[in-house]
Amino acid sequence: MSDYLFAQPSTLSGMARVADLWAQLDEYNICPTGEEADARAVYCDWLAVGRAMLAAMKKYSEQTPEAAA
Repeated sequence: MSDYLFAQPSTLSGMARVADLWAQLDEYNICPTGEEADARAVYCDWLAVGRAMLAAMKKYSEQTPEAAA
């Protein structure tokens, strides 16, 4: 799962959120339409899946050198 729809706040912004009782500092990545937001989120999710699979394949090939040949 990706966190595409949620903005990544800075450390200073994170510290300010402690005192933000009315959620005025909440930020979200915005898209013109809901469909575009969904498409981007699904894309980011599949990108994360692909990266996880690549890492697993690299780890497997390192553990079993005969499989890499």
